[in-house]
This record gives sequence, C-alpha cells and structure tokens, in this order.
Amino acid sequence: MRFRRVLIANRGEIALRVIATCERLGIETVLAASEADLDSVPARRADRVVRIGKAPSAQSYLDWRAIAAAAKACGADAVHPGYGFLSENAALARGCREAGIAFIGASEEQLAATGDKWRAREVAERAGLPVVPGAIVQSSEEARQVIDRIGCPALVKAVGGGGGRGMKRISRPEETDAVVALAVAEADAAFGDPRVYIERFVTTGRHVEVQLIGDGHRLVHAGERDCSVQRRYQKLIEETPAPQLSAALRERLHAAALAFGGALDYRGLGTVEFLVDAESDAFFFLEMNARIQVEHPITEAVTGLDLVAEQIAVAEGQALRLRQEDIRPLGHAVEFRINAEDPALDFRPSPGRVSACAFPAGPGIRIDSHIEAGADVPPYYDSLLAKLVVHAPDRDGALSLARTALRNVRIEGVATNIAMHQAILDSDAFGAGGVGTDWFAGFWQRTTAR
Repeated sequence: MRFRRVLIANRGEIALRVIATCERLGIETVLAASEADLDSVPARRADRVVRIGKAPSAQSYLDWRAIAAAAKACGADAVHPGYGFLSENAALARGCREAGIAFIGASEEQLAATGDKWRAREVAERAGLPVVPGAIVQSSEEARQVIDRIGCPALVKAVGGGGGRGMKRISRPEETDAVVALAVAEADAAFGDPRVYIERFVTTGRHVEVQLIGDGHRLVHAGERDCSVQRRYQKLIEETPAPQLSAALRERLHAAALAFGGALDYRGLGTVEFLVDAESDAFFFLEMNARIQVEHPITEAVTGLDLVAEQIAVAEGQALRLRQEDIRPLGHAVEFRINAEDPALDFRPSPGRVSACAFPAGPGIRIDSHIEAGADVPPYYDSLLAKLVVHAPDRDGALSLARTALRNVRIEGVATNIAMHQAILDSDAFGAGGVGTDWFAGFWQRTTAR
C-alpha cells in the first residue's frame, strides 16, 4: 500500500529530515511532539502535531503505547521512529502491527535479534563473522573469570542498548567489580535491562560501519563509513569512504555486512558496525543498528540516494528498488556533529535560547538542522544542534570545504563544539586519515594543555 499519512515519533533534525522526504513523496505528516517541542521548527513544518506526554522530558518519546495510540487516533498509515528513542523497540513495532499500522523499520523479530547485543553476536558467529573474544556475565565472580581469561584492557557493554551508554572500560583486573557494577546500573537506567557482557578491548581499533538496505528477500550495501573520531564512545565526525583501507579489506567488510543481514533476511535500513584492528587489518563484528543512522547524510551525498525514501518504499511493501550495481559512490563526504556543549568545561551540555543562527550554503554543503534564531535548546534531550555535511571529489577537497564552511557557521546564545571541529581539521593525524577510536582523547588533552 502507498502511505497517505505518516506519524513521526521523534524530534529535532531527524524529524525535519523525515518530513522533507514525506513532502516530496506527497505523504501527509503528523509529528508526535512533547510539550517542549510544540513550537519547534519540525512542529511548524509538519502538517499536524499531536502532543504526547504530560511533561517536557525524554520520557514523552519513550512511551510506545502512547505513540501507537496516537498513530491510530490520527489515522496514520505508518510510524517513522527516526533514530534513538523507540527506533529499535520491538514493542512499538508489535504495537503498530496490532493496530494495523506499518512500522517504518525492521521487523519485530529482527529488532529483538539486533537489540540484544549478545544475541546479535551469536547471529554474527553463525554467519561466519569474527567477533571480539568475550562473554556475558551475571555476577562479579563471572566477570573476574572473564577478565582472567581475556585480560585487560576490556570493555563492559550493555546487552540491551548502545550509543555508549552502559559501556565502561576495565584497565586493571582490580577495577572489575566496581566497573561492572557501574555499567549494570547505567544499563538498567538507560534501557531497563541490567545485563552486561565483557569483551576484549582492541586498543588500536577503528570504527567502520556498512550501510545496508533490504526488503526481507534481497539486500544491497551502500558503502561504508568511518566513525572513529569519538569522545567517550560518542561519534563526533563521520566520513565516507573510510580512508586508508585496502581494497581487499573494504570488500571483506561489505561482504561480512551482507552476510549478517542475509542471516536475518533483513528488511529496511540497517548498519553493521565493525572494529577494524589498524595494526593487522583484521576486523570484528560489533553490533547492528536496525534503524537510520545520524550519519546517513554522507552516504546520501556520495550515492545520490534518499535513504528515507528507500526506507518508506520497503515499509510500503515494495520490492527493493536498487541493485548492487546501481550504487556507485562518487567523491568523499564528511559529517561534523555540531552540539550545544562547552568543550572548555569538559563538554558540559549548554541548553538555552539561540539568539542568532546562520549556516553556510553552496555547492557541496548540506546542513541538517532544526534550530533557528529564537529557538530553545531544552536540557532534556541530546545536545545535537546541526549536522554540517561536505561533499567533494576527493578527501582533501572535502576537508578544505569543511574548513571554510565551519568558519561560516554562526550560532550564538549557547556554547557549541565548533572550535573543537576546527582544531581537529588542523591536526596532521586527522588530515592523513585512519585515526583510531582512542585518538581523540589524547589529541584533545594535548590541545587543551597548550
């Protein structure tokens, strides 16, 4: 069926992004908004707005029953969950199905398989993908036994979630009990699931992910993205194609992602994430994000695809419209996440009112943002203000364009991390390409010590 009306269960720039594609496709949009977002740019852009929740907090976007009920009440044909919040929530997918509403995302079974990170590891192993040595633990004693076997450093990860929440590093064996207890508490608070697992920490790793698009029968990839510039496991900069990868390794990553997606008969957009060992050219499966990614615009820039449109088409029941040979990435694209946070104060969030706002425009520049002068940045949500995406024929050209574009971003009234991005662009190591996930911490410490 072709959708007439879609309810968007999200906020900020991704809500605005989905609205833009729906407008182009002639689909009416209904935005489910919290009290804090009723006067936001996405709320004014949508055809209709329904209020969810009684308080201006993140909980408004986490009540799947309220979202499903709102979709049914407004006569929506489908729900688009964006990213974060309920985007990978199998209960929402089931609630939509039971209400006769399409869920623009993976199936309930696929969400259950990928949302449980340990279960996803088991799928990866069955599909022949390498995984980092580790084990799920249910007590401090089990945790210490795992550390004795795999050694330190190690990472504790939440079974039921991602995004860096519940992820803690064990540097020395004597830290095990305290770190695991902290990770369990954080995982329980963030995901309602206290289970954790421990895996070996690859100290020289790069974070490389592969974009998949499937219809449940056929699957293609849309290239890879390097997301290695991170702070406390949160991505700061992403680029495609991933620099400094051999052609053979790139092909192996693509093939591994397709194998994982194929093992699930995957439907919709999904990203298979890998840790690439920079010293040996080996790689390990990390997880699959069964949703659209924050960094999807760089893939759109080099492929010319509208990934939201492809996501909607599959959810409508259409067969996959792409063949692998149709996807021919051109040039190089980089995304910079501009956040309301103060790097001078250990990146403390900076909510408030935006008093002035201006973004650059021109060939090769894309801005995904929901802010404008006078907009409020509430303290309840992620601090992302905008994504600056640059696209050029090669990486050097993209980085040069980024330097110019960042100089022409003007956001006043709240602190931002723009100066941090400019410092990264001035770094020789980043300019050469191929930094690991541990690079930024040392770089920023050296930068702020000057």
